[in-house]
Formats: sequence, structure tokens, C-alpha cells
Amino acid sequence: MKVTGVRTKPYYFQMSRPYADANFPEGRIWTSGLAVFVDTDEGLTGVGISSPGAAGAVQSLGSILMGEDPRGVRGLWKRMVDRVFKGGNRGIMGDALSCLDAALWDLKAKYNNEPLWRTLGALEPRAKAYASDIGLCLSDDELRAFYSHMADMGISDGKLKVGLDMESDLRRLGIMKECLSRNARRPGLAIDSNEYWSPKQAIRYIREMECHYDLSWAEEPARRWDYAGLKKVSDNVTTAVATGENLDDIGDYMALIDYRTADIIEIGIGTSGITGAMQVAHMCYGFEIPVCMMGTPGSYMAHVAAALPNHIMMEVPDLGLECCFAVDTRIEDGWIVLGDKPGLGIEFDEEKLEELSRASQQPHPPIAPGRRVGAALYIVPPSEADNASKDY
Repeated sequence: MKVTGVRTKPYYFQMSRPYADANFPEGRIWTSGLAVFVDTDEGLTGVGISSPGAAGAVQSLGSILMGEDPRGVRGLWKRMVDRVFKGGNRGIMGDALSCLDAALWDLKAKYNNEPLWRTLGALEPRAKAYASDIGLCLSDDELRAFYSHMADMGISDGKLKVGLDMESDLRRLGIMKECLSRNARRPGLAIDSNEYWSPKQAIRYIREMECHYDLSWAEEPARRWDYAGLKKVSDNVTTAVATGENLDDIGDYMALIDYRTADIIEIGIGTSGITGAMQVAHMCYGFEIPVCMMGTPGSYMAHVAAALPNHIMMEVPDLGLECCFAVDTRIEDGWIVLGDKPGLGIEFDEEKLEELSRASQQPHPPIAPGRRVGAALYIVPPSEADNASKDY
């Protein structure tokens, strides 16, 4: 089997609900994607999902794959990593590498006529799920509706966006706990401040929350690269520290592991693809550090999570990202259950994709802002803009 071409198609759509965190509490409901197709002379096509801005990089890196046997995934991954050596496999190039790597694994499993979880050697086709609201902009009633819906699927663990207002955070933690308590006497309660706090701020906030709730972990309580600051947080609270979501390469994790900075390492498709995510997870396993898989559209990275010996839970935001494709996964009794369709189990609706691709050519609102002004420097009170009418 040989690669004969790489195709991309951007798409733009409205999610099923808005999402927000401490850095952009006003929230947004529109987002975009990039469908990536790797074609072969056997008539099989591997698929991946990225961001529209990566289209040019996908074509550039895709040229490395032309004429090659896509079943040699790890070797092709190394070629792509070597090609982006100067700039590193991060940013747009990292997005391109990640989705192409996923498409190659999809092809490998399709050639084997089996789901990817089986190709990767998983014993059971499932991964434990946790609910993730990403909903700092949601009202209390909307938040309750989200976690009630997730509890209906048997989920007993959740992660709440926090960071701006302690009173509100504590109240909303109570809402999450109330909903998830239907499935567990002591549901797992995690928080995520998205690098909004300084280490000292994080310690003070988390300690106060610990007076009211038994927290599973605090995600990104300091900057992603601040191994000293993250260790300071971990050493001064009883809650576990989780981080790694926004790191790109195995080298980025070395200080976190070497200095015992993180209690839980987060990995995902952005960790240099499926190949990169497995590398980091196996490195963590050598140090007996658990990993959590970050969410993906249709939870397709659950194929990888199911094959990892140290995986604990995978994020499920349930944002309606499956706007133009179907995926062979479902949530049942609190687990992401994988199907038997070959590969990743992703099937694009070509007609719907074309419709949303035409929409992507139109002018759209600007992307969400980056880090909020004053983050980790001083306490920024919620502003009137943060609580403005929900014109996402």
C-alpha cells in the first residue's frame, strides 16, 4: 500500500453549547475544523481532524508521505519530526503532524480490517470517562443541565472550570457534585484554572476549596512549563496537580517528570499525534505516573487510552463537535465504549462537510482571546463584559 495523495477541507460550525474558561469567561459558540484525508493506491483513506490554519502545513508535511507505505507509522512519524526539527513539532506544524499521524494509524488499522484499539493491543474496547463542562459562561441552571445529562450516562467524575470568583466556584462545585452523586457516594471532583493563577494564588485558592470539597485534581494551576511553580503547588496542597494538556513534544514533559512536578500527566492528539501521546504515556508508566487523555471530537483518542496501562480517565466535553461526521463510539455506564469499525471509526458526511466548508469561506468573528489581562499577576474581578448578554 502506498500513499497517493493528501487532501484537506476546512469547516466552520456552531457547537451545541458555548464554552469558556478563566481566560475568556465571556465564552464562544462558533468554532472550526479541518478534515484531513490521506489516500492510498489500495482505495483506503485515512482520516484526521485538525484546525483550518494547519492546511498549508498539512500539505507540506504530507509530501513526505507520498509513495510511502502508511503502515510504517512510527518511521513516518520520525521523518516528520525530523523535518520540523528547527521550529519543533509545535504550533501549526505540530497540529499538522498530529493529524497526519492519526490518519496513518487509521490507515494501518483499516488495512488490518480491525478497529484501532485492537491494532494498538488493547484488551478491552473502552476507557473511563469524566465530564468536562468547559463552561465558565454557563448559568447555574445550564451547568446543572450539563452535569445531569452526563450523569444520565453513568458518569461519576467531573471537571469544573474555575479561577475568577471563589464564591461562584464553590457554588458551582456543589452543583457538579450534586449531579454526579447519583452515580457515586463520593464523585470525583476536579478543577481547571487554565494557567490563570500564579503558584501562590493557586495554593491559596485550592486550600480554601479543600476546606469544602474533596478534590481529585487541580489542572494547570500554574504555567505549563513552570515545573518549579507546579511542584510548589503540589507540595502545598493535598489535591493532585495535573498538567500537560498544552505541551507538544516528549521533551516538554521531561522536567515535569524529573522533578516530580505533576501527579497526573495529561496527553492527547496534540502530544505529537497518537505516536507522541503513546511515547509520553509509556515514559510516565516507567515512573508510575498516571495519565489522562484529553477530549477529542467523538472521543476517538479513546482507542489509544484503552491500550495504555496507566490511563485513568478521558475528558468528555460533549460540545457537539461531530457536526459533519459519525464516529463509532458511545458512552455507556460511565465508559467510552469503542466499536468494531476499522480504524478510528470516523466517517465523514461528504455533503454536510461540503456545506460547512462553504460556510468557512465567509467572514467570521475573531478567534477567542488568549490569556486574560492580569492573569497570575493580580486578582482580576469579574467585569461587566464577562457577564454581558450571551451573544457568543
